[in-house]
Amino acid sequence: MKTISLCMIVKDEEEILEQCLRSVESVCDEIIILDTGSKDNTKAIASSYTSKVYDFEWIEDFSAARNKAFSYATKDFIMWLDADDILLPEDMEKLKELKKELHDGIDAVSMYYHTAFDEQGNPTFKYRRNRLVKRSNQFKWFGVVHEYLQVGGNIIPSQIAVTHRKYEKNNTSNKGDRNLKIYERQLEKGKAFTPRDMFYYANELKDHERIDEAITYYQRFLNTKQGWVEDEIRACIYMADCFKAKQESDKELEALLQTLKFDLPRPEVSCRVGDHFKENGLFKKANIWYALALTLEPENDSGFTNTAFSTWYPHLQMCYCNWQLGNKKDAYHNHVITKKYNPTNSQVLHNEKFFQRLDKEELK
Repeated sequence: MKTISLCMIVKDEEEILEQCLRSVESVCDEIIILDTGSKDNTKAIASSYTSKVYDFEWIEDFSAARNKAFSYATKDFIMWLDADDILLPEDMEKLKELKKELHDGIDAVSMYYHTAFDEQGNPTFKYRRNRLVKRSNQFKWFGVVHEYLQVGGNIIPSQIAVTHRKYEKNNTSNKGDRNLKIYERQLEKGKAFTPRDMFYYANELKDHERIDEAITYYQRFLNTKQGWVEDEIRACIYMADCFKAKQESDKELEALLQTLKFDLPRPEVSCRVGDHFKENGLFKKANIWYALALTLEPENDSGFTNTAFSTWYPHLQMCYCNWQLGNKKDAYHNHVITKKYNPTNSQVLHNEKFFQRLDKEELK
């Protein structure tokens, strides 16, 4: 059986590190922890799971830290996680089965990354990341921030999911503007941004409500025509968010429709276009776009996916639109489907009370 090294970089993670390590320790033959300057009990916790805890001077370069962590690995394959990631028991079992099947012909294994969840804990936002790589290939990380692992060869898509849990830490370390500051210091040094840097810098600007600057960098990124198609689509969606914040609905719509230059419409885009028409009282047009969202299936699952936009959200909006159009039976039908997917949603609960007051005969 092939062996696995887990490689992690950490700093001030005492409140969350143990849960991460506990969730994966039974499948890992080696655990390597690279500490970039913890002031809390992180290193002591790490040392209770492994003797391979190393110090690394932080140089504002995430890829440098990850590559250094990888350099200590000695097993056949390397897996990486962040401290606020865990493997749920069912995914741990899948990883154990995968480990039995690993062989030299596999260069990398991708896994889902679940980053957002509904009230029931079901994942609502997911995408794939290359999580497990053959050590002898010496794959490298690139990018000072929002780093990525460049892999090639035989990449196997697995059904394993890594679950990302955001925790409110009690310590006072503030990482909120860390990435933005790193990017801006890169600019001050005269470093040229790659297209990918432009995209992620724009995201940081948007998250910090520097809307006009974000729009500028999204446009610069798109103008390079050198980005990953999923990032190009996401840039248009985020640019639409910026125009929405500026209350420029026509430009918001233009940004959403710009995604069609890059690929087939995505459910999220279709719903957002539907929202535009719904907010303007154009309910028939809105219904067309919501219905479209329900028919769209990606050719692959490598991109970013918010499952709400292809399941319950279109039906929730069509429920309202159909009611406004006088299509009561269709509206109720949409509600029933929405309730099946998301029974505890506040709007769904409101609609349920509304329909309960009506004569059921006219809804059949």
